[in-house]
Amino acid sequence: MTSEVKELVDGVLHRATAEVGLDVEYVRARGNTVFARGRDGTGVPVADFLGGYGALLLGHNHPDLVAHLANLLAQETPVLVQLSSQPAADEVVRTLNRVLHREFDVDEPYFGVFANSGAEGIEVALKHAEFDRGQRVDAMRAEIDENIGAALSAGLAGATVDGSVLGLPVGSAVDEVVEEIRVRNAAAFATGPRLIALSGGFHGKLVGSGQLTHNHDYRSPFASLAAQATFAPANEPEALRAVFEDARVTAYDLRITETRAEVVRRDAPVFCALLVEPVQGEGGIVPLTAEFAKQVQELGAEFGCPVVVDEIQSGTGRTGTFFASAQLGLLGDYYVLSKSIGGGLAKLSVTLVRAARYRPEFEMVHSSTFAKDGLSTSVAAAVLELLEAGDGALYRVAAERGRRLSAALHEVRAEYPEIITDVRGLGLLQGVEFGDLSTSGSTLAAQLQAQGQFGFLASGFLLHEHRIRLFPTGSAPNTLRLEPSVQVTDEEIDRLATGLRALCALLRAGDDQGLTAFIAKREF
Repeated sequence: MTSEVKELVDGVLHRATAEVGLDVEYVRARGNTVFARGRDGTGVPVADFLGGYGALLLGHNHPDLVAHLANLLAQETPVLVQLSSQPAADEVVRTLNRVLHREFDVDEPYFGVFANSGAEGIEVALKHAEFDRGQRVDAMRAEIDENIGAALSAGLAGATVDGSVLGLPVGSAVDEVVEEIRVRNAAAFATGPRLIALSGGFHGKLVGSGQLTHNHDYRSPFASLAAQATFAPANEPEALRAVFEDARVTAYDLRITETRAEVVRRDAPVFCALLVEPVQGEGGIVPLTAEFAKQVQELGAEFGCPVVVDEIQSGTGRTGTFFASAQLGLLGDYYVLSKSIGGGLAKLSVTLVRAARYRPEFEMVHSSTFAKDGLSTSVAAAVLELLEAGDGALYRVAAERGRRLSAALHEVRAEYPEIITDVRGLGLLQGVEFGDLSTSGSTLAAQLQAQGQFGFLASGFLLHEHRIRLFPTGSAPNTLRLEPSVQVTDEEIDRLATGLRALCALLRAGDDQGLTAFIAKREF
């Protein structure tokens, strides 16, 4: 007889979070507030600075979106009518094109591919980029074969040519050179895709996207299932160039001039994609610098490597512009959007593909049952309408609220510089990084920090003592992430600052009892 299992979903995770008071049931939500079920059954209001990991820019249950969704259901809107006309999906992509053209001052169209989550959107970009790379390989192979055929048909068979580029004698026979070219190119064109991502980056936890996520714990158990990425340090332009130079693969061509044939080096199309987040979310809320963004753009063009800009967390207006990358001048070949584009009510992603790279044949080899459904795309269209209303008024609100939040956080840091070492971010995507707590006086904090768990203790303290909901970032556990909605108030920001001051004071004093008192007296 087997023993009864208490929880069949995330039991281990829930037991771990229970130790620091994060095992809370939330029963209601509106705006920037969630209501926790209190021990007496009442709802306890909590300011939500986690924001659904960035998916709630407009807040919980935005009334206009709730009404829109209710109306869709009341009208018996068809949800799953695959292979039919989908006007809402088309409207979403057309609006995204208008926004992109405005923010980047370009006019090239981008095609849209829908999926169900951010990680799936990344996989769409990877699949399309590899599909495109395969066709570029085929095109180069055919072009070289045509050039070789032209050389041989021009009567050069039996003649000699300089084969030193291939390590052959200067007077090598053309036939010998051609054979060596074919051997070398067969190996070059069989080279697997080169994927480049950034240290600290996070792009999902699916089979392909997981190998682009820098966190070793997320990647290593599944490394055998997908192509591996090479990671370059963020914000180090020369290091990124070195990665590209090291990964390049040479193919060889035979070109005919008026007087002779010569062997020419060419870069084989081995680069599938370079993935970047304008602001690294899970890596500790680290914005890319404009200098690094420029290098990304230049290297992508130089090496024929498409740039995939992951705007899953930073996009859809959170940083004060629709695309955070627009503030960096980083124009991508692909953009992946998710999270806030669903307004907190729908789950979807949109991958935008630049027309110059788009392969229409991709539509015949990629599909998804639930992508581009009638409800999610209609909600996304309504979200974009809200964001664009009033000449983009909500972008300005996000920028202003972000400045207010950042100023409050910097004030706390100035008071406790030995505890908080950095405050950084863009708009309503901010991070608070704690320094080395081994000298703080708190034995408990130092121990938990060494285990990568301090951020969760801090989250539990702020939740129960100050009614503030937040978490540390997934791959930088010393950094608290702050992603509130545009509805965040001055009172909530001030309450957050008060809570952080109280936390820092306890750490400075080494008051472990004060840090954990909430566990015994918690009300929810």
